[in-house]
Amino acid sequence: MLDLSNLNKIKIDLNEGTVWVQAGATLGQLYYAIAKKSNVHGFPGGVCFSIGTGGIISGGGIGTLMRKFGLAADNVVDARVIDVNGKILNKNKMKEDLFWAIRGGGGASFGVILAWKLKLVRVPDKVTVFTVYKRLQGNQNLLKKWENIAHQLPDKLLIRVIIQNDGTENEKYVEIIFQSLYLGPVDELIPLLKEKFPEFDLEKKDCFQEPVVDCSNRPCIKKECRESSWIGSVLYFYGRRTNESLEVLLEKSIPTQKNYFKATSDFVKTPIPESGWEMVKRLFLEEERPLMIMEPLGGILDKISESEIPFPHRKGNLYNIQYLVNWGDNSESISSQKIAWMRKLYKKMEPYVAKSPRSAYLNYRDLDFGTNSEDYSYSKAKIWGEKYFRGNFERLAKVKSEVDPKNFFRNEQSIPPYHTDS
Repeated sequence: MLDLSNLNKIKIDLNEGTVWVQAGATLGQLYYAIAKKSNVHGFPGGVCFSIGTGGIISGGGIGTLMRKFGLAADNVVDARVIDVNGKILNKNKMKEDLFWAIRGGGGASFGVILAWKLKLVRVPDKVTVFTVYKRLQGNQNLLKKWENIAHQLPDKLLIRVIIQNDGTENEKYVEIIFQSLYLGPVDELIPLLKEKFPEFDLEKKDCFQEPVVDCSNRPCIKKECRESSWIGSVLYFYGRRTNESLEVLLEKSIPTQKNYFKATSDFVKTPIPESGWEMVKRLFLEEERPLMIMEPLGGILDKISESEIPFPHRKGNLYNIQYLVNWGDNSESISSQKIAWMRKLYKKMEPYVAKSPRSAYLNYRDLDFGTNSEDYSYSKAKIWGEKYFRGNFERLAKVKSEVDPKNFFRNEQSIPPYHTDS
């Protein structure tokens, strides 16, 4: 294992509209550097700014700007990589197939990513973020509506859904949270929401006052809205205030206590029926801290071929799901219970998600799908490899055979060299 955290230099060229970022820099450091240079430039990375750029970009890079500008990996224009022979290669020196493979195929299978050259994107000086909280019970039709149209909304608007438990010990319920980024001012967003999602009951005044929490009737009404800069939206999606100091982007969080989690993922091609959501509700109420995060696709993602880079989950997918369960006590009995619950939910979701194969997102890696055997068998690796890469897995393995035939760069779910097992 290599510690690249000190490789964190960032060089921005606004005239060219690009940035070189070393692979040890975090997303927070990248976002901070961009915001210090310009309030009308951004980058379509993820929402967790403590994650390293080397990993998230090489796995694809889902984020709040993806419907407008694509994934992080869609915006890579060059890279510096150490190959198995110790040579430092850039785009011009590496083979075209290697440059293709590292943008979404998991760079650690092919070499050591030293740095990325990224295309910056133009963002408006004013964007709008909002969050609306609803109970799942009684709002299945609203959730179904989101499933049907969120991927078809204008590409300037992303509305993701978070499902979690809330309430008290005596009255626990499942909550659905609609959280959004609109690339434009409040005055543009409100008419669009009144047309598409009047159920949110969001007014312009909500965006210029403290969050609304009205419990005069049950269930409580909870909503909040803010107009900000793009960098303010980055802070917002990480659970910070839009006007908070940008220095928080540079923080390297040190947890005060250990936290454990199990995660996995799916992609959804057809809306989930009410019976499916009833099942989710029942299972969530069995667990203390479950979470589902669902992010709509569509927009420019529908216009990019599934073989353009290794990330194949494009047109035909409505949204992706990240499943999470967290716990603080790592005793064997508690850990086994939490992992068993997650596996149960994943199994129960099978009828409702993408099939042949059931798909998954590489950056939410799940070793339950399978791991490399001692012989690094290509045919065995296909079982999990095609979940992440679908039809691109074979090409990735052939690239591996060219650039690292002896499989020096390997891990539990690295790409094995291509061969037909006899």
